[in-house]
Amino acid sequence: MIQSAQVASKFTLFTHHAKTFPDLVTALRNSMLRAGVFRNERTAEEQVVQVLNFDIHLVKDFRGRRYIERVTECIPVEEKNEYTFDHRKEKTLEGKLDKFIDNATIYFTKSTNRELYQYRNILEYHDGAYVLTNPISEHNIREMRNNMDDADVVEFDKFLERNWGIKMKKYADTDDVADSHIIETKTVKRGRKPKAVK
Repeated sequence: MIQSAQVASKFTLFTHHAKTFPDLVTALRNSMLRAGVFRNERTAEEQVVQVLNFDIHLVKDFRGRRYIERVTECIPVEEKNEYTFDHRKEKTLEGKLDKFIDNATIYFTKSTNRELYQYRNILEYHDGAYVLTNPISEHNIREMRNNMDDADVVEFDKFLERNWGIKMKKYADTDDVADSHIIETKTVKRGRKPKAVK
């Protein structure tokens, strides 16, 4: 399923029984390791998080009602070069050694504790209403808009601005929807001021 989602498909849908999003990633990673597709845990997990965009988590309460409890977005963490070459500016051996230790600390942190993904709930069910909790990432907004017709893009842009203060700007000199829009401003609402989804 992970392999088929990586090539030539617009989207892949599947069901799972994980209780939390990290449990889902771990279960898929372990399945890939057991199947012999990968031997390295990190590599297997990287492949999983590259495929998972959204997790729609359903629950069944004690009354037998089934509903969507949350929609969670998976955001792969990009590898960044955070090393510094400031040691060249240092005049003393002690200063150069401090800069070396700084770079070594960054290296070992990346090697041992590197976070492969972040996740955040986009939508949650609270007290009988759906509440928007966090904005969709810029990457997924672009991908979603690339797969919408013009009327849906207009409505989606209104939704983004109304709920998260994200404004899309269109350039008149290009016809390509994907490349003709950029995020102009991005206001992230912090705290928990629930707004029911209509």
